[in-house]
Amino acid sequence: MHIKWALLIALAILTSVTSLFFGAAELSASSITQCLFQQCETATEELIFWQIRAPRVAVGFLVGVGLAIAGATLQNVTRNSLTDPYLFGVVAGAGLGASIATLLFNDATAQKLPFNILTSEAAFSVALPAAAFLGALFAVALVQVLVASALGRRTEHLLLAGVAVSFMLGAVSHFILFLAEPFAANKVVFWLMGSLARVEAWYAWVMLPIIAVSLVLLLLYGRQLDALLLGDESARSLGVNAQRLRMILLAICAALTACIVSYCGGIGFVGLMIPHIVRNWLGVTSRTLILGCVLLGGSFMVIVDILARVALTGQEIPIGIITSAIGSLFFFLAIRQRGT
Repeated sequence: MHIKWALLIALAILTSVTSLFFGAAELSASSITQCLFQQCETATEELIFWQIRAPRVAVGFLVGVGLAIAGATLQNVTRNSLTDPYLFGVVAGAGLGASIATLLFNDATAQKLPFNILTSEAAFSVALPAAAFLGALFAVALVQVLVASALGRRTEHLLLAGVAVSFMLGAVSHFILFLAEPFAANKVVFWLMGSLARVEAWYAWVMLPIIAVSLVLLLLYGRQLDALLLGDESARSLGVNAQRLRMILLAICAALTACIVSYCGGIGFVGLMIPHIVRNWLGVTSRTLILGCVLLGGSFMVIVDILARVALTGQEIPIGIITSAIGSLFFFLAIRQRGT
């Protein structure tokens, strides 16, 4: 078991360092090493390394961590290893918020905002993730209302409520994009595909406390989450309020996923694949599963980001396309495995 943890830690370090060598600008190995351990030789190298590449690796790793631990938690809450955070309407809600922001936000609106000292483009870069975040939280709130009703007390109803909310909000988003001007609509559609191409250093500082607090809470609730795996009745016999715990865990997952989607768009299937792999490799105990997802989820997202940059010459593939392609194949294999 110690060897497995050592391998995961080594993988996380190796992928993060390797990712620093990939990018549109040419940076030699010696330049990157000097930037890491001493000081960059030129101001240009310092700008590329510390404002573009290092933040991209950090944000990519955090995105993988957040999606993986959210997926692991939801799978344990629903007792279904094929559950994914995006089945709960979070992406659809974020897309709705982004669509509304794109339709309403223009140069005239930017002049009326308190931060009108910013350019229209800079103000929009703040408005878009903020609107997406509120939309994602709105979607999860709708799901929780359905869960709290008489029709949503069983875990399978939880999944159905999420799918229903996802389709409903997706339809509203598509209608809004239909009314919007083509350029603005294209911008939202590209954003929804998921990408790390436009990340900034401050993204990591926003995500880090949310992911760190969520991780600590999930570890603290580890034993109660293990009790929930035995079923609601068994959990109650152990002194666990299953309904209240489920609501708290769903709120944590909502904050995690909404934060990631609001800045990086729709990156699907990470929350499905990574917990499934970790569970088969390390075990089903909640704390072990969550810590394993931290290391493997972050490593996976960094690897996918490298693939997105090198797969096509002169172009960058949106990360969401790659994760969806890999995830769909994984999903089919997982269903086949469960059926045998």
